[in-house]
Amino acid sequence: MSSAEVKRLLLISHHNSYRIAPYISAARRLGIEVTIASEGRHSLVTEVVNGVFVDFNDIQNASDTLLRQHSLTPFHGVLGSDDVTVELAASIARRLGLAHNPPEAARWSYRKDLARARLELAGCPVPWNRLLDLDRPIDAQTAELRWPCVLKPLNLSASRGVIRADDRDEFIAAAERIRPILAHAKGDFERQHLLVEEYIDGIEIAFEGFLRQGELCMITIFDKPDPLTGPYFEETIYVTPTLLDAGMQQTVHDTVQQACKAYGLVTGAVHAECRIDEAGQVWILEIASRTIGGDCGRILDSEDFNIEELAVSLAIDHAIEVNPPGHASGVMMIPIRDAGILRRVEGLSAANRVSNIERVDIIIPEGHELVPLPEGNRYLGYIFARADSAQEVTQSLREAHSHLSFVTRPVFRATIPGHVDEQIKDRVET
Repeated sequence: MSSAEVKRLLLISHHNSYRIAPYISAARRLGIEVTIASEGRHSLVTEVVNGVFVDFNDIQNASDTLLRQHSLTPFHGVLGSDDVTVELAASIARRLGLAHNPPEAARWSYRKDLARARLELAGCPVPWNRLLDLDRPIDAQTAELRWPCVLKPLNLSASRGVIRADDRDEFIAAAERIRPILAHAKGDFERQHLLVEEYIDGIEIAFEGFLRQGELCMITIFDKPDPLTGPYFEETIYVTPTLLDAGMQQTVHDTVQQACKAYGLVTGAVHAECRIDEAGQVWILEIASRTIGGDCGRILDSEDFNIEELAVSLAIDHAIEVNPPGHASGVMMIPIRDAGILRRVEGLSAANRVSNIERVDIIIPEGHELVPLPEGNRYLGYIFARADSAQEVTQSLREAHSHLSFVTRPVFRATIPGHVDEQIKDRVET
């Protein structure tokens, strides 16, 4: 391929995103060059430093900057790496006439309150819900609530700040606990409001697929064998293939397709979270216009398929053959159960020797703080397994995790005189 024929992808991403490396690798395998747009002017990553720097909070100026860059190095596709960047990516792609979702659809896909309202208007099955205004007395807003219910930040991820409440007292306590967590939310409205929705009892699954010209194609459905009943919703195991029968799989697909049409999503990766109640009703919890998060996508890798290659190909409007692995595979997102400073991880060798385990990756370094849900937003790492059946995968993941022990020490905090609310961590060994 000559230099004139080489295509270029504009990847819009946070400068410290774990997704950058997989997307660059995928693009290179496809013979596509990558320009990264980020806020990371002082990043240590070469591709980021050599990229374009924009303010994600100023879509108009960011769009103008990237359009000027397009005149120098033309883009053939635009891809947002995560929830926060998909709207900007859609806006740029629209102005360049490239494959894209409507920017408003991308926004609906990551703002939980807007998503619920849009889906309700289209008649899609979503839990009963309402907004909670934290600037008003919380007690006065509990009169018409349905118990149990779930409180959720509008735009945080990884189950951060998500709490179940079974009665009025638990609800008030949960709202007050979430209030400081919202300091990390983007937007004034998002920092002042919570979504409250009816708790749906049932099994939870994740749908991974993609849209091409508005038609939804399923890659796989992940089962979540550990119950997610609260009070916090710590996800652990994803395993495929699903144990759902063919009829229920089709119902899940059709429900997600209906939701995508309600948003106006027409292209790109789709990650959906759903609950299925005892009556077989599929309830939509989330429809995201991106691939599955974390390193979980690695369980879909095969010799001729990679989830990032799919996303890149769709961004440049190029068809790709989808051949996910035919064997059972799964991942455990290692939960953080105890707060503290991580000193060491014991049992790694034993965990890696468990039958069907491919590897155990610890991603939080020793000496760093561990913060459990609902305040935390990270996992300790990932355990990957492959086997002949989903049941064997699940059993192996649980066995491997049982060998791991995480040794921590307390976090000591001290207020610096003259600096209100400014804290430091005392990391001196005790």
